[in-house]
Amino acid sequence: MDIKQLNKSELQIMKYLWGLEKGFMKDIVEKFPEPRPAYTTISTLLKRMVDKEYIGFERLGRDKAYFPILKKNDYFTKQVNGMIQHFFNDSKAQFASFFTKNADLSMQELEELQALLKQKMEQKKAND
Repeated sequence: MDIKQLNKSELQIMKYLWGLEKGFMKDIVEKFPEPRPAYTTISTLLKRMVDKEYIGFERLGRDKAYFPILKKNDYFTKQVNGMIQHFFNDSKAQFASFFTKNADLSMQELEELQALLKQKMEQKKAND
C-alpha cells in the first residue's frame, strides 16, 4: 500500500479509529469536539478513506463498523522518515541533534532517551 500523507480531517479520523480499533460512524462523530462535523461530512470522508484503503468496514445490518487498515506505526514511520529525508539531508543523526537541541526535554526524558540509545547500541553490538 502506498502511504500518502493524510489531510487534517483524515488524520483526525484515523487517530480516533486507532484508539477505538473499530467503531461506527456515530462513535467517530462523538469523538470530535463541539461543534461536531455533520454526519454527511464524516460519511464522505469515511467513503474516501475506504476507497484509499486506509480504513475498512464490516457491515452489521444497516450499519458499518469501521476499522483502520493503515497501521499507526507504519504511517508515522513513513512521515518521520520523509521529514528526515527532506529537511535533514536524510541524516537521522542531524534529526536527532535538531530534536534534542530544540525540544525542551526534561531530565527524566533525557534519561529515558539515553536508556533507549544504550539499549539500541547493545542490540546492534549483539547483531554484528
